[in-house]
Amino acid sequence: MAKELKELTPRSKDFSQWYLDLVIKADLAENSAVRGCMVIKPYGYAIWEKMQRQLDDMFKETGHVNAYFPLFIPKSYLSREADHVEGFAKECAVVTHYRLKNDPNGNGVIVDPEAKLEEELVVRPTSETIIWSTYKNWIQSYRDLPLLINQWANVVRWEMRTRLFLRTAEFLWQEGHTAHATREEAVEETERMINVYSEFAEKYMAMPVIKGFKSESERFAGALDTYTIEALMQDGKALQSGTSHFLGQNFAKAFDVQFADQTGKLEYVWATSWGVSTRLIGALIMSHSDDNGLVLPPKLAPYQVVIVPIYRNAEQLQQVNEKVAGIVQRLKALGISVKYDNADNKKPGWKFSEYELKGVPVRLAIGARDLENNTIEVARRDTLTKETLSCDGIENYIKELLEEIQENIYKKALDFRISQTREVDSYDEFKIEIEKGGFLLCHWDGTPETEELIKNETKATIRCIPLEGDKTPGKCMVTGKPSKQRVIFARSY
Repeated sequence: MAKELKELTPRSKDFSQWYLDLVIKADLAENSAVRGCMVIKPYGYAIWEKMQRQLDDMFKETGHVNAYFPLFIPKSYLSREADHVEGFAKECAVVTHYRLKNDPNGNGVIVDPEAKLEEELVVRPTSETIIWSTYKNWIQSYRDLPLLINQWANVVRWEMRTRLFLRTAEFLWQEGHTAHATREEAVEETERMINVYSEFAEKYMAMPVIKGFKSESERFAGALDTYTIEALMQDGKALQSGTSHFLGQNFAKAFDVQFADQTGKLEYVWATSWGVSTRLIGALIMSHSDDNGLVLPPKLAPYQVVIVPIYRNAEQLQQVNEKVAGIVQRLKALGISVKYDNADNKKPGWKFSEYELKGVPVRLAIGARDLENNTIEVARRDTLTKETLSCDGIENYIKELLEEIQENIYKKALDFRISQTREVDSYDEFKIEIEKGGFLLCHWDGTPETEELIKNETKATIRCIPLEGDKTPGKCMVTGKPSKQRVIFARSY
């Protein structure tokens, strides 16, 4: 057990290797036989399911319904919106044939040259085009609006440099696609959904985020505006953790989606799209975990409490089993997910290390002496502290403790972000400070040329133009030209 923990590379030595070690050793995911793709293992998928269930509830509370659209998109659809195709062209996987056959020369299976598709199909990199071609049939009148649809799906973006959860050729996500009668309604929807993402990140992931606009060069391909939530990882790099796009009428015009308003006049609809992906699992790991393993916020942990019995013989185990049965029942009655691990193939010490590695928020241990004293040992994963308490009312104590752990994990991440956020006024100072990581609040003249220069020279990008906070104008740190407000620069994943 100790050997397992020692094999986890310390964050201070190599953060990237620590992250990879942790994903593998905590049984979250592994690389697959298909280059650039991953296998999400049961424990990792259980975290995704918790995220998915909560987000799905939040979407439905805001009036959205789920649907499903094809994985394959006719290549001609992508070319209808010029910015959109340019944004995704380099990442598209394309299907050209629909059949294999045995090679008559004995070289195994080959593509049947006679089974060429009339039109090549792109494997879904995102679904705006196939969905808007469908919406044309669904929308005729103002009575058909708003159309508020989400889908849970997989997408393929042919990445050359991959990292488990953060960037893979295929990943899981949700994508919302909505249609509205007015610009105002579409903008309101775009803002509503970035607020949903922000609430989810902070309340459930315990991950503080900054909401803002993307600069023009960082916007989603085909969008008029992109809203983002940006989080700071423990290595000082930013991670884009959710985006919501105001698409204007671009896709409606590309696919001729019009509706008759109340006067009978034909108008193009207004559109939004928004999404988060399994990248959030990477965010969760890098925001909170430590050199001992995962640290999971209770609201997203596959199980919030694990109970480990300590015993010398079958008789003692039976006595502990009887005691624990009542504790488990009372915990579950309060809505707490609990696992009782009384398997006899691993020693308690191994189990302690394993559940610490997997980030279970609370670990309980109970043995023969505890039975005599009516006590139980309570260990917190976030602080690695332990205490021995009475079993009486332990379920209420655990319920409050889980809430405290959730808040503590968030506060720790917020304190870290605050300590790593600095105002910088000169470009010379910026070049020094960006090497230290973190969020740098700087004035920028609003031009893509200055933005590109900074990116090329420092590898830092504008993460967002914050929606909240200080809006005091100033002078661009590079050109000295007027700046409307400070923007956030950082290096990012």
